[in-house]
Amino acid sequence: MNRPLKLIVSTLLLLGGLGALLVVQRPTVNDSGAALMMYCAAGMTKPVEEIVAQYKAEYGVEVQLQFGGSGTLLSNIEVAQQGDLFLAADATYIDIAREKELLDESMEIARLRPVLVVAKGNPHQVKSPQDLLSGALRISLANPDAASVGKVTKDLFTKLGMWEKISAVTTEKGVFKPTVNDIANDVKIGAVDVGLVWDAVAAQYPDLDAVNFPEADAFVQKTTVGILKTAKQPTAVLRFARYLTARDKGLPIFEKHHFPPVDGDAWAVTPEVLYYSGGVNRVAIEKTLKAFQEREGVAITTVYNGCGILVGQIKTGEQPDVYHTCDASFMAGVEERFTKADPISRTAILIAVQKGNPKGIHELADLAKEGLQVGLCNEKESTLGALTVKMLQDLGIHDAVFKNVVVTTPTADLLVSQLTVGKLDAAVIYRANTTYVMDRIDILEIKTPGAMATQTYAVSNQTDYPKLLERLHFAIRSAESQSLFGNAGFEYLPPAGS
Repeated sequence: MNRPLKLIVSTLLLLGGLGALLVVQRPTVNDSGAALMMYCAAGMTKPVEEIVAQYKAEYGVEVQLQFGGSGTLLSNIEVAQQGDLFLAADATYIDIAREKELLDESMEIARLRPVLVVAKGNPHQVKSPQDLLSGALRISLANPDAASVGKVTKDLFTKLGMWEKISAVTTEKGVFKPTVNDIANDVKIGAVDVGLVWDAVAAQYPDLDAVNFPEADAFVQKTTVGILKTAKQPTAVLRFARYLTARDKGLPIFEKHHFPPVDGDAWAVTPEVLYYSGGVNRVAIEKTLKAFQEREGVAITTVYNGCGILVGQIKTGEQPDVYHTCDASFMAGVEERFTKADPISRTAILIAVQKGNPKGIHELADLAKEGLQVGLCNEKESTLGALTVKMLQDLGIHDAVFKNVVVTTPTADLLVSQLTVGKLDAAVIYRANTTYVMDRIDILEIKTPGAMATQTYAVSNQTDYPKLLERLHFAIRSAESQSLFGNAGFEYLPPAGS
């Protein structure tokens, strides 16, 4: 190849490489390349269209939108049995969709308050819902079966004892409409004198005035987006939903369009979560964490260790996003860094011995028998170690037993390993540590008070992803997870108040 030709080929290869580099540099958020499809409440049209356009510009993902009243959209979802997301103005429609087993996860977006809407200057001096019964006003209301605001309108007037009358007046001198936007437009063009809409929708019409009334306080709703079970690429769908509800992406756009946003997570294409857990929980949670990580498109780094070690790391400045304890007592000293801990499970503390119990051990006091080789967890590094030491002290046998202790470890699984290879005669472990070794050891119940550990789940107050971790908490609380805990030797605890 001559030099000029070589130069041309080299240049083309370089340009091709740079082009490939440019393609790679844009994060891949939708591997299949297929468009996403979202059913969206009509009142959210402006912010949602802007967010969808921004997402496409940043990541090249197209989101197709179908607008309508929340009730109408829900009916469409039931019939069509297709689509990826459902954004409802009123969270009760998300609840209905969940009851009908149409969706899985949901994420809150904004708060909406019902208001009366009138022409600029309020020429008819409308001040309260009761004014609508005068017979002098033309009224536009949303159909209760079609739109979220219609359902709320019916509930509100029913509570005020006015629904039958207001329905009759509207039928006679006004109109029922399928969407909240239709009502605002009716008032704007003068087709009617008054309507009932969301405050955020009224704020988008500078030619109209919103009339607040105290009875609306009890009917504030939360706009919510749900992930439909028909979603064929749930990871891509969840990623867009996280963008839509992120405090530094979608939510500011909702706020710009007068929708007061809820608190949201920070945006990241792939959020990174640090999960601290007592070693005893590993078998029960590993499968759930793996499934959650793959579905949500997040990266979870798990650190399993004795809770004494984990607490020490937290106190010296480490800040995990989640802290899943071996026992509730090991929240002490770090509780101010986390949300209220939720008791998830509990497991009994047992004595494990060689198969056939050749040393004739029956209770904790027998661990003081001469010539035994006993293994315990380290009281400063491990919850189990601390609980074991307390039991021995309460029984007055601490020193006698410790004469036989040949090893202390940060986690009980290390004791089980030494017991099964014959290096120990006995060890104090959790029932949850015995799941896969029952054919090689015998276990003895401890009837002493305190022979039980309760595991708790708490989220960092400083995490960037509180909403994501609420969903992880929900996954840990799922029926599938409950089964995994039971199979791993835990007693699963119901949520508080259930």
